[in-house]
This record gives sequence, structure tokens and C-alpha cells, in this order.
Amino acid sequence: MQYSADAAETFALRVLAWLLEDEDLLGVFLNSSGMDAADLRRRAGEGEVLASVLDFVMLDDRWVIACCDAQGIAPEHVMQARAALPGGAAVNWT
Repeated sequence: MQYSADAAETFALRVLAWLLEDEDLLGVFLNSSGMDAADLRRRAGEGEVLASVLDFVMLDDRWVIACCDAQGIAPEHVMQARAALPGGAAVNWT
């Protein structure tokens, strides 16, 4: 599946909602991103922040699987949505 930028942002907001339900994991995300809760609330709709949410979740296969299981979607959707957000384009080094 190929995501449009709008569909990818909507998907990433769903992932963010899932992340917000796990206080411990949310703390890890905030610490790794350098944001605090106020920053996240203020910037949650920005493509770069949503991309960082997906990047964070993809750091651990268990997080991807848990998130996707909770939403009833296939795990590959995380990477597909990420590709449509800022910085997600495939890099061709040749």
C-alpha cells in the first residue's frame, strides 16, 4: 500500500494515540526525542514529529507488533506510512 502524505499523517496520529496509552513507553519517546509533553501537544500535527513517532516505534519489532495488533493492521503499514512523511523517501546512493 502506498500512503499519501495526509493518510500517513492520519496513520501516524493513530500510532501516537497508541503510544500515549503507555506511560512508560511515552517517557522513553519523550526522552529520546528531546521533547516534553507540552512540546508534543503543541507539535503533534507536524509531519516531522509524526515521522519521529513512527521512527521511534520502528526501533523495536515488539512495539510495531503491539501497535499494529492493537489497531488490527499489518505491521508493514508502519514503514509504508513512514515513507510518505518528511525524510521518508528512499535514498539511492548510486
